[in-house]
Amino acid sequence: MIEVKERPRARSNSTSFTIRKIGVIGAGQMGSGIAHVTALAGFEVKLNDLSADRVKAGIATINGNMARQVSRKRITEEERQAALKRISLAESFDAFGDCDLVIEAATEKEDVKRTIFAQLCPTLKPDAIVGSNTSSISITRLA
Repeated sequence: MIEVKERPRARSNSTSFTIRKIGVIGAGQMGSGIAHVTALAGFEVKLNDLSADRVKAGIATINGNMARQVSRKRITEEERQAALKRISLAESFDAFGDCDLVIEAATEKEDVKRTIFAQLCPTLKPDAIVGSNTSSISITRLA
């Protein structure tokens, strides 16, 4: 058995980074789920997919899932409404220019993900964090 007596402290020369705006690429099951939980956590979320209709469908799914949370008393109606207002459509990757964190949750095809990153990264601010929701592709192959 491992016993932890004290949590390690951060180095004194470490810098902090505040995340306020999150971009999500892919409004399918994973992307809409990420947008859902981050919006409920209070972050401004920009959601992108191949078309505005796909983003609208993703937001409709989020709305339905949050409505179910309201009916089960997991969140209030006010929390649902506030979270939905924090989610907006990002019509292009340029909309992610002010995001602190962008999470790619597109289809699980390496060539698609590589194309996304190649087009996305030039639009981001220098200190933005980029992540992927890949489950079967080595992240080092995408980097």
